[in-house]
Amino acid sequence: MSGKLYVVGTPIGNLGDFSPRAVETLEKADFIAAEDTRVTVKLLNHFGIKKEMLSYYEHNKNSKGNLIIERMLKGESCALVSDAGMPAISDPGEDLVRKSRENGIEIESVPGPSALITALSISGMPSGRFCFEGFLSMNKISRREHLDSLKNEKRTMIFYEAPHKLMATLNDFLKYFGDREIAIVRELTKIHETVFKTTLSGAIGYYTENAPKGEFVIIINGKSDEVKEYTLDDAVEIAKRLISEGQSTSFAAKEASAVTGIKKGEIYKMILE
Repeated sequence: MSGKLYVVGTPIGNLGDFSPRAVETLEKADFIAAEDTRVTVKLLNHFGIKKEMLSYYEHNKNSKGNLIIERMLKGESCALVSDAGMPAISDPGEDLVRKSRENGIEIESVPGPSALITALSISGMPSGRFCFEGFLSMNKISRREHLDSLKNEKRTMIFYEAPHKLMATLNDFLKYFGDREIAIVRELTKIHETVFKTTLSGAIGYYTENAPKGEFVIIINGKSDEVKEYTLDDAVEIAKRLISEGQSTSFAAKEASAVTGIKKGEIYKMILE
């Protein structure tokens, strides 16, 4: 009789989000397949779990995946974890889940935090319909084809990005999508969790002056068929929201002007009044 694959969600920042069921699953599994054992061992140590780990990541997923499948077919159970969030989402675990199904191995979900859903839920961006686009490829052709396919996407779009690639990605978004409203979410579930609502041009301006730090979730408005008519009150409200998030009055007025088309000076004057 074959074993079982447990797909276990792990915290995206706050260890308090690791569920009792997830702890129990890691304790009872025969071994753990981890994206980075150095990250996972910290989680295990925090909860007093001692368990064999196998390193399973993008560049060894074929060889290690076959080994894991062989062990499960012999009756062992494996807990699959990523560094943060649910495995198999923009993650090599997708391949292991597929191979397990092809081999008739039972799979059980142990759900946990997900950065994309958590970010969307606190962003204030439209969430009725959305699409997750993950990380953009660094291959120029694949990247261009991906972005070009999304130019007319009407749903809210969600991307992941690393700090050292953020500026290039924001510039590409501006090039392909125009200057849309976005939310940049970082440090989820941590002390400095932030949601920065702005425009693509505003984000580029901000991160030109402030070095990006942390892992980012970028949420972008889909293409709209309608051109919204903003009032001065709308513009002031946008500016005040930015000020409440720590931006300067001048920067907030400039960003509100970019979104609404209303003159920066008029917005600035109203804020001061």
